Amino acid sequence: MTSASFSSMTSQPLPSLIAGEFPRVTRLVTIASGAGVLAAGAVLGRITASKKFTLSAAASSDGSEAVRAVLAEPVDATAADVQAVVYFTGEFNADQLTFGAGHSAASAADALRDLSIFI
Repeated sequence: MTSASFSSMTSQPLPSLIAGEFPRVTRLVTIASGAGVLAAGAVLGRITASKKFTLSAAASSDGSEAVRAVLAEPVDATAADVQAVVYFTGEFNADQLTFGAGHSAASAADALRDLSIFI
């Protein structure tokens, strides 16, 4: 039997999405087809009509322009809807988050804080 082994090229710990002990609430949601390949830490918005999630972009006008959640696992929603776990609350390292066009840690911080997502 072989066991998995992981190492870092430096003595520094590997980066972590989770930044603190604030309670994390997770839910299973649908990531909309066409959202593409998204990494854990992607900041998501929810499309109003379908209730599906996608990478939040400031210029969107379908509801997904408002940041709503943080993706907990990598997904590929290029060709089909996929189910994925997202965080609706928690404390996260800003440098581990992926923001859509027009959003940044600075511009999204207040809206995320209102949702109990702290960066």
